[in-house]
Amino acid sequence: MRTPSRLAVAAAAALAATALFAAPALAAPDRANADAPVANHPTSAVFVQTDGLAGNAVVAYDRATDGSLHPAGTYPTGGVGGALAGSVVDHLASQGSLVYDRGLLYAVNAGSNTITVFAVRGDRLFRLEVLPSGGSFPVSVTAHSGLVYVLNARTGGTVQGYLRVGDFLVRVPAWNRALGLDPTQTPEFTHTPGQVAFTPDGSQLVVTTKGNGSAIDVFAVGRFGTLSAQPVVTPEPGAVPFAVTFDSAGHLVVAEAGTNAVATFAIQPNGAVTPITTALTGQAATCWIVRDGSAFYASNAGSATLSGYTDAGSGTLTALGTTSTGPGTVDAAVSSDGRFLYAQTGGNGGVDAFRVNPDGSLTLVGSVVVPGAVGGQGIAAL
Repeated sequence: MRTPSRLAVAAAAALAATALFAAPALAAPDRANADAPVANHPTSAVFVQTDGLAGNAVVAYDRATDGSLHPAGTYPTGGVGGALAGSVVDHLASQGSLVYDRGLLYAVNAGSNTITVFAVRGDRLFRLEVLPSGGSFPVSVTAHSGLVYVLNARTGGTVQGYLRVGDFLVRVPAWNRALGLDPTQTPEFTHTPGQVAFTPDGSQLVVTTKGNGSAIDVFAVGRFGTLSAQPVVTPEPGAVPFAVTFDSAGHLVVAEAGTNAVATFAIQPNGAVTPITTALTGQAATCWIVRDGSAFYASNAGSATLSGYTDAGSGTLTALGTTSTGPGTVDAAVSSDGRFLYAQTGGNGGVDAFRVNPDGSLTLVGSVVVPGAVGGQGIAAL
């Protein structure tokens, strides 16, 4: 656990490093309004990223008491989206491209190699910064205790670290690590890294490489936020680890696209990953996964379904059943109260809203089509 004093030292070091080396924010147009009061604005909102190639944007929705979504505004990121070669319903081929953390929303702009920081005020967004991503084609973001890391997918892959200072990010050039993947492997959308994620205690940083090595990489996170020089690499031949989350005991839960399975692992203190159990979904293109308490839901893009499982913390998976969605099921998010699940459908640029029942089954409560979001990815729910 990082103490406030350690983070204060890290903040001072990061600010000094930024003053000497880091590029300034590319845009901060809305800062004057970011402190607007939250009163009279709903706190139940869902945000969806379009990944537009002519201009990326985040579309805000209010969540009604029955879980249905209602448009509340569209907010340009100040960057542009991107599409990996070979992708159809999932242009970023990643999880975690839009992440909410303690009042801020982080969005990747894959086509302009930047990330955008928004302040969240109910269902409203205020753009604070647009920052260089420290690499090429950012696809995933993760945050923990004032640290933020972004995953860049092209040119062999990199991760870049930032320190949160107030409502702003400070990019630390020394917190950049190359993944060393083969950039010539094709098709591109299955051979770029899929996600970056902190472990629940923040002591390790996990990266999935998908078909490029078919491995789970684990970096140690130092006391001031820096990463180990190299990750511990655990190959999973043929599994194509794509997206991750964690159970209540901190076990890694992985959606594996190569075997169309959900698998659980223990992450050892030295970064080694050891298998616990694997459950085949029986579906096609099992790529994304989201947690809701002890329940987990994997998105099957090729089958237009969600596969549900329970794991009470032992790493053992019990099937809950399969639920149909719109075409091209991709990224998903769960409301902060755990009552609703929202699944993006990249085939039609939509979002399907489901009520999560006490037994873990899902009931469709409505769908929306997000303007300009066919093939887009990135969703966050409050």
